[in-house]
Amino acid sequence: MLINLTELFTRDGKEKDYLCAVDMERLHTGSAVFELVSKEPVALHIRNLGGRKLLMEGDASVTLQIPCDRCLEPVGCPIHLHIGEELDLSRTEEERAEDLNEQPYVSGYNLDVDRLLSNELLLNLPTKVLCREECKGICNRCGANLNHTKCSCETSSPDPRMSVVQDLFQKFKEV
Repeated sequence: MLINLTELFTRDGKEKDYLCAVDMERLHTGSAVFELVSKEPVALHIRNLGGRKLLMEGDASVTLQIPCDRCLEPVGCPIHLHIGEELDLSRTEEERAEDLNEQPYVSGYNLDVDRLLSNELLLNLPTKVLCREECKGICNRCGANLNHTKCSCETSSPDPRMSVVQDLFQKFKEV
């Protein structure tokens, strides 16, 4: 959803509240795509600070479906975002890029709420997602989910430094 910000520039101190529906269905990161299982409208409060500067504050809540880091089962992760940003529309895109304060969700006088939400979600993704704290993960040999089944794979991996000792055991075992 696009919000036209020109109506806020009629006078300094003008404020307006927006309730924006989220059109985004998936969050695309550099390496993965996460489904938005549930989403609430984004509530934004934007105030004109004067000098073509705007103060934007708001809240958003979504639930992303992210795979468990151990067993890869899908997990619903609720994420609540508080948005607080100052928009300086007098600066050019090049000036913002130089200060590392790029705002790809602002184009001219339009604010793209979906891009803003996507940007905030990327910054607030959880670092570790588990389906439950005692998740056993998957077998590194056969790929079975150890939460549901028990595999018959050998779980011990020999230390390569002990291969000489293991060879000795094999020789004595044959006799």
